[in-house]
Amino acid sequence: MMLKSYVRKACIAFLMVGALNVHAQEIPTPKSFFGFNIGDNYNLANFTQTEAYLKKLAASSDRIKYTTIGKTEEGRDQFMLIVTSPENHKNLAKYKEISQKLARAEGLTPEQAKTLAKSGKAIVWIDGGLHANETVGIHQLIQTAYTFASRNDDETKNILDKVIILMTHANPDGQELQSNWYMRENTPEKRSLSGLPRLYEKYAGHDNNRDFFMLNLKETQNMGRQLFIEWIPQIMYNHHQAGPAGTIVAGAPYRDPYNYVFDPIIMTSLDAVGAAMHNRLNIEGKPGYTQRGGSVFSTWYNGGLRTTTYFHNMIGLLTEIVGSPNPMNIPLVPARLLPNGDSPNPVQPKVWYYKDAIDYSVSLNYAVLNYAQRYSDELLYNIYQMGRNSIDRGLKDTWSFSPKKIEAINANYAKETNTAPVSVTERKQIPEKYLDQVMKDPANRDARGYIIPSDQPDFTTAIRFLNALIRTGIQVQEATTDFTVNGKKYPAGSYIVKTDQAFRPHILDMFEPQDHPNDFKYEGGPPIAPYDAAGWTLAYLMNVKFDRILDGFNGPFTKLPVGELLTAKPKPLPANARGYALSAQANESFLAVNDLLKAGIEVLRDPSNGSFYVPASAKAKEALTKAERNFGMRLVAAEKPKNAKAVKPARIALWDVYGGSMPSGWIRYIMEQYHYNTTVIYPSDVDAGKLKDKYDVIILVGGSIPSRTAGGRGGQFNQDVTNIPDEYKSRVGRMTVEKSIPELKNFLEAGGNIVAIGSATNLASHLNLGVKDALTETTNGKEVKLSAEKFYVPGSVLSVKLDKNLNANWGLDELTDVYFDNSPVFKITDNNIKPLAWFNTDKPLRSGWAWGQSYLKDGVAAFEAPVGKGKLIAFGPEITFRSQTHGTFKWMFNQLYN
Repeated sequence: MMLKSYVRKACIAFLMVGALNVHAQEIPTPKSFFGFNIGDNYNLANFTQTEAYLKKLAASSDRIKYTTIGKTEEGRDQFMLIVTSPENHKNLAKYKEISQKLARAEGLTPEQAKTLAKSGKAIVWIDGGLHANETVGIHQLIQTAYTFASRNDDETKNILDKVIILMTHANPDGQELQSNWYMRENTPEKRSLSGLPRLYEKYAGHDNNRDFFMLNLKETQNMGRQLFIEWIPQIMYNHHQAGPAGTIVAGAPYRDPYNYVFDPIIMTSLDAVGAAMHNRLNIEGKPGYTQRGGSVFSTWYNGGLRTTTYFHNMIGLLTEIVGSPNPMNIPLVPARLLPNGDSPNPVQPKVWYYKDAIDYSVSLNYAVLNYAQRYSDELLYNIYQMGRNSIDRGLKDTWSFSPKKIEAINANYAKETNTAPVSVTERKQIPEKYLDQVMKDPANRDARGYIIPSDQPDFTTAIRFLNALIRTGIQVQEATTDFTVNGKKYPAGSYIVKTDQAFRPHILDMFEPQDHPNDFKYEGGPPIAPYDAAGWTLAYLMNVKFDRILDGFNGPFTKLPVGELLTAKPKPLPANARGYALSAQANESFLAVNDLLKAGIEVLRDPSNGSFYVPASAKAKEALTKAERNFGMRLVAAEKPKNAKAVKPARIALWDVYGGSMPSGWIRYIMEQYHYNTTVIYPSDVDAGKLKDKYDVIILVGGSIPSRTAGGRGGQFNQDVTNIPDEYKSRVGRMTVEKSIPELKNFLEAGGNIVAIGSATNLASHLNLGVKDALTETTNGKEVKLSAEKFYVPGSVLSVKLDKNLNANWGLDELTDVYFDNSPVFKITDNNIKPLAWFNTDKPLRSGWAWGQSYLKDGVAAFEAPVGKGKLIAFGPEITFRSQTHGTFKWMFNQLYN
């Protein structure tokens, strides 16, 4: 009996081992599915294929769970693979909860946090495909998923045991478009990534990596929820291309400046993980990694998939690697050949294959994941510690340093001692009292919280702002009744954002001005461009009214559920009203007006202030009740304004170009959000003429109009139509001085209006209007553009003054914040041209970096010029920038009615 039992058990054990071996053999290789290995030259997988393969991989492996996190803008599923050991898969809810508790750090003692950290698993995010033309990103993700499904070495098993990996596709729509475009050519050697006919994210293209504090797009909203609300990983890794010439890959740690609101643990953690990545490549004999000053990437900016995570105490990693499905060469850059602290293991010129880039990427993933498994409990505890630090700073008087405060300390010292000013970077010792003079000034203290009153003019935009915060995991509170703080009374329904939260750095960054340091290659030399913007304070860009509260405060406040978006609270229409007024100060009024006009309901406009008037009727009440319910319209009973004029929707055209314009794409997004009907037109449509027969308003954005000295061509490029599908051929071409400008002039003279934004204001010069460039100086008898050494304002927030009585300015504040990126500034020489906005001070900077800003004084930022029966309305600043600048949307909206 004992022998039979033994034999029976042995047979069962043998069968189980056999089953496991069969299971392992069933894991599909990429080649068995796609027909090629990931990294084979001239081959790309599209999203449809990738989705099917990864579903099959997950079905064959107990290490991988296939999940979807939402729909894309084009309606595809956006997937996230959860990769970990089978045992961990049984307890995902538990590990997610531990990650959330430690990241939020609320109500946990250090001892409790250490216990949780030891019982938890490190969470690591790895994504791919955000920028679809950077094809290594998504293909390394496929290869990495297969590797973790199939490998059984100790390192892989240790990682699976100690780490939960979130492998996320950042842009499914883009992969489908780009891969299909590349693979359409039958001859492999003729395949090319160039010439994509439209943006690889429906609205934003490359700007999808600039949307992570705003979270406008469906894809970024999906990822934001996983990053900031659901999983809150300790490490996130964002794959990009391409590395600087003469290198293979640029990665952590990154160059200065870094944002002053970060916890210092973020910066030292970037050093540690970056060293692990760098070491891994060196050990494997893979040269060419560069860091810090070896590339342009810094940690200053908020808004990127990597960078927004810093403001949430996550170790955000970015690599930019060289690679293409077409073989390429690593060029000779002699200055890169000598080893240094940024690049201790330089690469020499060589042929570089796609598989090389995939191999490097998988090695870098393993470096990050191996670090995470070795230091899992430390990573979990450290994110708690950073969160706890933020909470503590928000509960007490705290003074943060910034360049302007250092300048103030040095200026006080220089004034009292009658000595030359000390530079911000000069390491001179001075008495401590000068520190106290500045840093103990209550005005320089960090806020304990912010109150957003519910009675502000554009409260619906304030709600949009709050929803952007909520999507990034910020805790918001609501006042249930009226209350008073510091002697000021606030109405019920006001919102409160306190800074005693783990994600305090992000709160400060959204409410407070950025103070970018003066950053030059050498003293008196050219400026070093920031990585993207220098200033972006979202409350300023959205014109949200708020009060900074410096002392601790409480009230009848209810904490709202984390991650739950605010919705408008319906209010009944005013009873027995003859009509209703909608304020021109509220963006949502324009949305409601567009719906009313589409329903055939009469809308009039008050010529004194631009407010809309809707005569009472059963149909109007029904439509306005719906608007009230969905968008929170503020309606008041009103009498018909004197001299009110009927509003009619304009026929709107929006310029675009073959390949897609990002500024134009963002305006398409805004138009859809606010329910405008818009026709997209291309240079060939302009050149065909008879524009006034079809349109009343044409919107032109940066890149559409050539400068006077640019050889007569605008737009992005001329594309050879030989190998372009018929549906895209009409988009090919650029605006020209010879054909396009005369047709635009004809349109204006016939009574059309043109809204020109950014460099599209070049049109004024082509039309010989009385407008000059204000940012010039006379040198040797010639008028020349100010050099960057004298004037340089990369993306920042500036203040302009405007005339509120002008129709184009209806609904805007007399002092309005604008997004300015070395934008055009004008000098008016014709009295028939009306300045709409101008710089009324020599210090207009509100947030960011403005070198030589005194040159802006009295310069015109926007103007309105008559041309025949029509008007050119020109805005130098980017009034629709990335659909973030809600405070200046009205400048465009006001022009879109007849």
